[in-house]
Amino acid sequence: MILLRSLKSQIVSREFFRSKSSFAFAMSEGLKEIQERSQVGKEKVPYKSRYDIRRNKNKRLWEDETRTPEEIAAKKASMTPEDKLKRKKSVLLMGYSGANYFGMQRNPGQKTIEEDLFVAMFKNKWITEESFNQAQYANFQRAARTDKGVSASRQICSMKLPDEVDVETLNKDLPDQIKVFCVRRVTKGFNSKEQCDARTYSYTLPTIAFADHSETVEMEKYRAPAEKLEKMNELLKMFLGTKNFHNFTSRKEFIDPSSKRYIISFKCEAPRVEGEVEYCTIKIKGQSFMLHQIRKMVGLTLAVLRGHTDPPTINRAFTADRLDLPMAPGLGLVLDQVHYDRYNRRYGVDGIHKSLEWDELEPEIKAFGDKFIYPTIYETELKDKSMALWLETLHYHSYTVRPEDLEKSAAQEKEPTDDVEVKVENTLKDEDDKDN
Repeated sequence: MILLRSLKSQIVSREFFRSKSSFAFAMSEGLKEIQERSQVGKEKVPYKSRYDIRRNKNKRLWEDETRTPEEIAAKKASMTPEDKLKRKKSVLLMGYSGANYFGMQRNPGQKTIEEDLFVAMFKNKWITEESFNQAQYANFQRAARTDKGVSASRQICSMKLPDEVDVETLNKDLPDQIKVFCVRRVTKGFNSKEQCDARTYSYTLPTIAFADHSETVEMEKYRAPAEKLEKMNELLKMFLGTKNFHNFTSRKEFIDPSSKRYIISFKCEAPRVEGEVEYCTIKIKGQSFMLHQIRKMVGLTLAVLRGHTDPPTINRAFTADRLDLPMAPGLGLVLDQVHYDRYNRRYGVDGIHKSLEWDELEPEIKAFGDKFIYPTIYETELKDKSMALWLETLHYHSYTVRPEDLEKSAAQEKEPTDDVEVKVENTLKDEDDKDN
């Protein structure tokens, strides 16, 4: 009897909620009607995977895709055996003189290092036509993007290449100022940029830049005294460690976490005489660098050494103040080495892969630099005197807070209620500014 009563009560309860007079039924019917009205006149949008969007959103075509599906099918049918070769992730060690080039990165309509490299690789069937037109198909990545006029002794590029490649034949199709030293297999997921632990750059300049601004000297006759070199290295030590380098790049704010960079070493080597001019090479090693960072670091150091400002200016440049600082010329800046210490410790001794170290190639790398990179720096400096002309502009900089920044600060203090609007305007202005 008890069981029958329980079943009867459950049936009554279910019938109650199913009845049109119940609140739950009215709510469900109302929601269903609203949903049907919202779908009237709307076409069903096909589903797109977010992974497909993420994969394709950053791809940049180097020619317009105007082929029909029939043409694409015909192209696949006409693929040669070279096109069907299985390609595996490899690294390419190369050097180049950046003179007369608009940087490393490929840029349609401009003469770049990558453009000449891709033309030679396509000619030698290292890459397919699709990879030539769109580098992402070959998983191409460079360790560092050098700007206009900047050279490299040991640039590393990762990409998918055939197992057997002829480096000597490739170099014959490259200009003399670009050379591939070797190709080496790496792990499947290797990325030359993301897995780089540190980068070393060198900056070669005439020692006339060390002379006091009140001295009148000739570049060919000046020889830097030992005390100047000692003071130079003392100033360079002030940059070591983790600092905020927002003053040494463009479009970076002090509060931006990416403004902090770690400098491992910064040292000026002993001078040497090339022709009639004495030169010095400054070497800097850091985890990563921002746009113009090294050139501004060298520029401020030389300004202090020449007496245009005091050493405390260097420490102040790491604070929130936005200072007016000089930027040294691009001539003389060279990507010297790319470091993969963690990769070498993990995979360099596994018996399958080789470490990314190039001791056996050092004589060849040095010979290339001595023939194509550094002579170009010496000849261009003698011809254009870019450093001597730049030194004459150092007194135009204030080495203090810029006037426009002072005006902004004053305006914000007078109108504290408009802080949000001022910040938005400044952000938009920074985004519109374009710097090379």
